[in-house]
Amino acid sequence: MKDKEQIASQIQKLAEKYKDSGQDLSSYLDGLLYQRYLTYWDYIHLDTLLSLQVPRTYFPDEEIFIMYHQITELYFKLIIHEEKQIVDDQSQEVGHFIEKVNRINNYYKALISSFSIMINGMEREQFLRYRMALLPSSGFQSAQYRMIELYATPLENLVYESERDQFSKDTPIEELYEHIYWKKGATDLSTGEKTLTLKQFEYRYTPRFIRITKEVAENTIYHKYLHLPEKSRNNKVLIDALRKMDLNANVNWPLMHMGSAYRYLNKGDKAIEATGGTNWKEYLPPSFQKVVFFPKLHSKQDINNWGKQWVDHLFNPEKVL
Repeated sequence: MKDKEQIASQIQKLAEKYKDSGQDLSSYLDGLLYQRYLTYWDYIHLDTLLSLQVPRTYFPDEEIFIMYHQITELYFKLIIHEEKQIVDDQSQEVGHFIEKVNRINNYYKALISSFSIMINGMEREQFLRYRMALLPSSGFQSAQYRMIELYATPLENLVYESERDQFSKDTPIEELYEHIYWKKGATDLSTGEKTLTLKQFEYRYTPRFIRITKEVAENTIYHKYLHLPEKSRNNKVLIDALRKMDLNANVNWPLMHMGSAYRYLNKGDKAIEATGGTNWKEYLPPSFQKVVFFPKLHSKQDINNWGKQWVDHLFNPEKVL
């Protein structure tokens, strides 16, 4: 009897759910009868996923290079997924905040620990050959990586470090964007000319970056923290999680790239140019950029020493910080 009552209740709830669609429940049940069973490979579009690796050369390791970057972009999407939930949350519930930041740190942990695939998982000679077929594309052109920054902190914190004191939160977004730190990494310092890599990237994504920045104005993750009640702002677990996120995004992850760049692009005293003409020796070291998402959560000494681990890291590129 209880099972029948439960089924009747569920049918009633389904009828309520579908009544506003213009079709009665019976029509939906007919569709369910004809619907085929769901399989794992259809649900995750496995055949499509496995067809997305299309090398441009015949070097076997190029496929590793493609797959790893695709995996990285999926982790970036997971990070953004959590960032959006923090930004959209109106509850100011510190437990929710902590949970989402911890998830972000777990994604970074997976990314950082997996980077040995890039450092030691490919033959250097293969890489130096197939990379020439990838010009002028570059990992510099990862839009999601930039979106992670835009959701995390106000744009004035992303201005090139030596110019940062010239601007404030009252500076127009469009002006701040023109001085964002990563543009220096794809600009000829002697002529000021932008590389084709940067020109392509700006043409494709600038409108989206500006839109996101305006959408999260006064509402980035940093703002969400600063607007919490005092008791929540002083929560040690939250502070530690945010500090860890800052270090993961702006020190530990860039350091892994430094290890990879030195493995493949450094040859004695002469550095090989990165694809896209990016100036990786000036662009990648976190101590040069000093990008800090949550500056009030770090001591002055911490910020002064920001990213100085990169020197040691050059000699221990597999070390997970």
